[in-house]
This record gives sequence, C-alpha cells and structure tokens, in this order.
Amino acid sequence: MSQHRSDLVRILVERGYLYQATDIEGIDEAAAKGGLTGYIGFDATADSLHVGSLVQIMMLRRMQQAGCKPIILMGGGTTKIGDPSGKDKSRSMLTDDQIAANVKGILKPFSKLVSIGDGPTDAIVVDNDEWLSGFGYLEFLREYGPHFTINRMLTFDSVKLRLEREQPLTFLEFNYMLLQAVDFLELNRRTGCRLQLGGADQWGNIVNGVELCRRVDGKEVFGFTTPLITTASGAKMGKTAEGAVWLNEDQLAPYGYWQFWRNTEDADVGKFLKLFTDLPMDEIARLETLQGAEINDAKVALANAATALLHGEAAARDAEATAKSTFGSGGVGDALPTFTVPLSALKDGSIVMPAALELTQLAGSRGEARRKIQEGAVKVNDAAVTDVHHALSEADLRDGAIKLSLGKKKHALLRAEG
Repeated sequence: MSQHRSDLVRILVERGYLYQATDIEGIDEAAAKGGLTGYIGFDATADSLHVGSLVQIMMLRRMQQAGCKPIILMGGGTTKIGDPSGKDKSRSMLTDDQIAANVKGILKPFSKLVSIGDGPTDAIVVDNDEWLSGFGYLEFLREYGPHFTINRMLTFDSVKLRLEREQPLTFLEFNYMLLQAVDFLELNRRTGCRLQLGGADQWGNIVNGVELCRRVDGKEVFGFTTPLITTASGAKMGKTAEGAVWLNEDQLAPYGYWQFWRNTEDADVGKFLKLFTDLPMDEIARLETLQGAEINDAKVALANAATALLHGEAAARDAEATAKSTFGSGGVGDALPTFTVPLSALKDGSIVMPAALELTQLAGSRGEARRKIQEGAVKVNDAAVTDVHHALSEADLRDGAIKLSLGKKKHALLRAEG
C-alpha cells in the first residue's frame, strides 16, 4: 500500500512499528473513519514493566496521537495461567494479592505516557479477571472449546518451540491462547474494540482472537504486531548486563534511565528515536545523518526526549547536567543514584568495598564486586581502588557523600546519615 488514509497507520508504519498485520488496509480504513478502539494486554508478573514493554505503551500513545481510543488491558485473570509465548519454562504461580500489587505497580508509568480518562481518545483501564474469573470450567469449554482445534494450536510458535526444545508445557499454559482470544471477544462486545496490538511473539494469540470474533459474533476485527526489538548487537531490548531497565522510578532513578538511552549503540539511534520519542521525523532524519563524535549529540537528544516523556523535562535536564558534571569534570552530579549509610559505619570501617558496590547496585553480588575491584574497574571519588578489603571511611566524604564508580559509565553516591 503506497499511501495511508489514516494518521494511525501512517505513524505506525513510518516510525517502524509494523511487523505483521491481519489486514493493514482494513485497519487503515477503520482508523480513517474515526473512533477506532484498540488494546494491548499486560500480564501482572512483576510490579514494574521494563523498557522491553515500552514499545507497546508507545503504540497506545500513537493511537491517541492519531485520534483513536486505546484500552490498557491488565491481565489479572491471564496472569493466573501464564503465557507460554517465548518462554522455556512455566511461570511461578502468584497469589491474588501478589497480582493485585503487581497491577498497581505496572500502571504507575502509564499516566505519564498515555492520557487516561473519559474523553473520546482517553485510554481506559480494564482487567480481564472481571470476566475470566466468572466462567465455570464446563461452561467455558462448551462455549469456546468447539472453536479451537488441537491441530491448529500445535502450529503456533508459543507451543511448537516449547515442544521442540523438549521443555514441559503444562495443560494450564496450553489454555492461555483460548483466554486471550476470549479477551478480544469480550472487549469487542463491551467497548466495540476492533484492534489488538502486541509484540511479534503474540501473533498466534492475536490471530486466535481475530478468528474467534468472526466465528462467534461475525465481527471483523484486526491484529497488528511489532517486530521483536533488539539492539544492533542482538541483545534483547530492556535487558542489560546489570539487569532490567525498569520504568518505575522507585526501581530505576531517572539518571539511570537517561544513561540507558545515552549508551545506545550507534546503529540503533535512528530506530530508537522513531520508536521511543515524539521528535518530528524531519528532526530525526537530521540526527541520523550525524557521524563520528557528533553522533553523541543524537544520543543525548534520544536520552533527553525519552527521559522527558517518562520522568518529565526537569528530570531529563538534571540527568544531562549530571552526566556532563560526572564525565566532563570528574565532579559529582546531583541526580546520581544515591544511597545512605550510617556515619558510624564509616567511622568504624565496617563498610568494605564489595559491600558498598552491592549496596549501591553497581554490582549484582559481592563476588562480582570483588572481581571488578581486582580488574581495576572500581574508583572511589575518581581514584582507583584495587584492594578488595579496602574499607570506606569518614575521610572519603566529599560534601557529605562518597562517589563510587564502576567503569566509565556507572556511578552512585553514598551519603552519610547521623
């Protein structure tokens, strides 16, 4: 299709979100008529989403920008089952209280990226536990079982890959695709929703929902998936050697979030500017032309724009200023991740370097911390420390804090209390 009638499809295509669609022309036509409603589901398996889920949230944002209405579907019901898509093993079973707490945590960043309310393009939040928990087992089987064949279900990657790897696939998980299909049917009936969006690994589940809506209610609905977002080096988006890049501020400070984007590989800058910022396409095209050392300007623009969307303009400015202070002059920026220790612990020498690196999350364990120290990768107040038994002291304080560094890009502050 050479031209797009709707702003929605134009935006999704030109910014690189399209991987597969059940009927892209149909989506384009429905969006052009106005009032198209679409949804993305998020299971509550943790109390925060990470950057790997950000592309999905940005698609909800794109829907609003194009005059469409997004639905944020929380998987309070499907979380009790567990999606086998892309997984090598079963999920841990969570209690109702754990799921409720996770839902609350997951929703925190949405209000910063998507307008939620009662307006025509405002997002609404729905929980599939509302209908899934109301089914009786026999009722569910009689109502929906006839519309699915084992033959077809075995062809979907979520099932096929697990079986090929000879990894157990429980009957519980095998039911997941039925539940997700019913979600689409219920949302279509309740809200008129005609579009489900998701990652490439959700294609089979989405197609099931599209087909169920057609078979049961004779409704034409659509599916749309994004490519699996990886870095140029092949790493999975949202995961780093240090762990997940969380969206919730209480799990990753704005400075750490800014640094994640600033450290983007050169080959990914243009792609990430399109997917994760609102910068105009002509400005992105200009930034993509930067070469050599100037590409760092594009990375800073990416970090500022992405951080401003999630944490606000002030947080982005503070993070950039902190980076300039930390990397440019060896100073201590105010926005560095900060941790506190009792002053008495510095006086009695009870905080040794491996413990300090673990406390400040610069290392995931004391074993890792000791290795980094021995490799010469650790500094205290910009001075190298190679003794794993070195203890921090009151003499290390600079303006009430000690700056710890791991390599050139990871820094944190230890502030003394009392």
